[in-house]
Amino acid sequence: MKDQSNIKITLPDGSTREYPQGISGLEIAQSISEGLARNVLAAQVNGEVWDATRAIDTDADVKLLTWNDPEGQATFWHSSAHLLAEALEALYPGVKFGTGPSLEKGFYYDVDLGEHSISQEDFPKIEAKMLELARQKNAYVRQPISKAEAIAFFTEKGDEYKLELIDGLEDGSITLYTQGGFTDLCRGPHVPGTGFIKAAKLTNVAGAYWRNKQENKMLTRIYGITFPKQKELDDYLTLIEEAKRRDHRKLGKELELFTFSEKVGQGLPLWLPKGAMLRERLESFLRKAQLRAGYLPVVTPHIGSKELYVTSGHWDKYGKDSFQPIKTPNVGEEYLLKPMNCPHHCEIYKSSPRSYRDLPLRLAEFGTVYRYEQSGELHGLTRVRGFTQDDAHIFCRPEQVKEEFVRVIDLVLYVFRTLGFNEYSAQISLRDPDDKQKYIGKDEDWEKAESAIIEAAQERGLNTITELGEAAFYGPKLDFMVRDALGRKWQLGTIQVDYQLPQRFELEYVGSDNQKYRPVMIHRAPFGSMERFIAILIENTAGQFPLWLSPDQIAILPISDKYSDYADEVFFALQDSDIRGFVDHRDEKIGRKIRDAEVSKVPFMLIVGEKEQAEGKVSIRRKGEGDLGTMLIAEFAAFFQKEVKIA
Repeated sequence: MKDQSNIKITLPDGSTREYPQGISGLEIAQSISEGLARNVLAAQVNGEVWDATRAIDTDADVKLLTWNDPEGQATFWHSSAHLLAEALEALYPGVKFGTGPSLEKGFYYDVDLGEHSISQEDFPKIEAKMLELARQKNAYVRQPISKAEAIAFFTEKGDEYKLELIDGLEDGSITLYTQGGFTDLCRGPHVPGTGFIKAAKLTNVAGAYWRNKQENKMLTRIYGITFPKQKELDDYLTLIEEAKRRDHRKLGKELELFTFSEKVGQGLPLWLPKGAMLRERLESFLRKAQLRAGYLPVVTPHIGSKELYVTSGHWDKYGKDSFQPIKTPNVGEEYLLKPMNCPHHCEIYKSSPRSYRDLPLRLAEFGTVYRYEQSGELHGLTRVRGFTQDDAHIFCRPEQVKEEFVRVIDLVLYVFRTLGFNEYSAQISLRDPDDKQKYIGKDEDWEKAESAIIEAAQERGLNTITELGEAAFYGPKLDFMVRDALGRKWQLGTIQVDYQLPQRFELEYVGSDNQKYRPVMIHRAPFGSMERFIAILIENTAGQFPLWLSPDQIAILPISDKYSDYADEVFFALQDSDIRGFVDHRDEKIGRKIRDAEVSKVPFMLIVGEKEQAEGKVSIRRKGEGDLGTMLIAEFAAFFQKEVKIA
């Protein structure tokens, strides 16, 4: 029976209520409204997500979580992973289970199927079993258990993967969860019952090493997603189909932007002429913005001495995971492919004496770097082994850090606005105060750097979240998250404050008092990397780039060979107005030429025939709008210049 002494519950709006000790989040919801209670998936108690049915015994801040909360969705999908496991155990006797976490969208479970195998053809029957079990509306029941009891349970069951997990747990911190006839080792939390799960779809099956270690057994990883309503699943599947249509790998091939070659090597993109023009336009856009903001261009080699990275601390931190050695004939010389630009820029700073009057010094480079990613992690342009960073490093006096940080925020937001990323948030990544050994440098420097980032973000009114433990090893950072046309979140652009590299490289400037001081370093990259940014831009625009950025802005389409010379005349006249495109000289009907230009996402099609040639005009079609009438060549050039503007 519950102890009836009261506890104080503080809700998100600041209001407080008294309840009997041992009340659950679900019961709190019921006291507010039955409608809320029907939708509560979990409860956040003093910042920690709990089962909605778990008893609360002390005064607490409580937030009731529904499907509209990310934590509510994560709980829903973790519970769905357990439902998948229950279905698999029913359909494939003897299956053994690894781990089954939630993902940003959906969940997976790693399983050892033994003598069984699963392919996508088996998905419908597994989904049907999941929904059959869900309709039983079984509660997810939490049971604290001793380590000895847990070992005994899974020994009897014969599940060595759970026994290995238990071995790393402390006695007194172990819980089991049971729904229906299925019991799993789990920290939780879970939704109140399986009845919340109304729609299920398995999305993929793949191999995964147990605990992500190649020396371990390969398990079967089954991915899925679930929803509280069938319509939400239908909408999600529609979105997935749209994402496939926008896949940058597919569009990159269709639009002839980039390719890969096994002979060149995995993860090393080759930029085709149209893709190279797209890159050059992006680089030119940012170079102009940087010059206006006082940046100075620099160029550094693609390799560096190992000693450079030992000095910076990157070698000790990342070692062979990021660095690729270059064999040299001279004993004692060790060179590495450059995995980051910052140590080179430190040496540029150090190449001349610096005064306080020289600061801030802003050095910018489109620097290509190389990192050895595992082949299984490579993915189009978003995960490659060679990529170009729009890198810059600002060397400034300590009192200039906040102002410079604000200026960089403004530059990043200018880039986002211009390229159509209008929905964004920012993550302030700080040290984990309980694990300071991960980081280098003095506490006081970290505190100053963290304060500068927090204050700069507040000054610019950014929508931010704070994550502990996500800082770089040398300093805190601000990472920008953009939401694309499909509602997906991408990390784009980063700004980092660094007191450590100037110290490690012994960088100095002479102050107004003629004494020597240490500068502070700000790392920044609005695009992040050209490759990843272009991949996201392709998918966000579905390959329909802004007019100023399109590799081919016009296609000139002669109706027949008789008008090819006039088409060339139009082309060269428009080239003089810096309008890019091509003449389609193929022996095809005009309808085919128009369709092909539409598929290639060319913004303007200029059709020329007998009438146009006689009058010195062009007939204009705009992609997505159709016929715009006829214009003199000079008229079209003037019209185009008004259209091709950067926001």
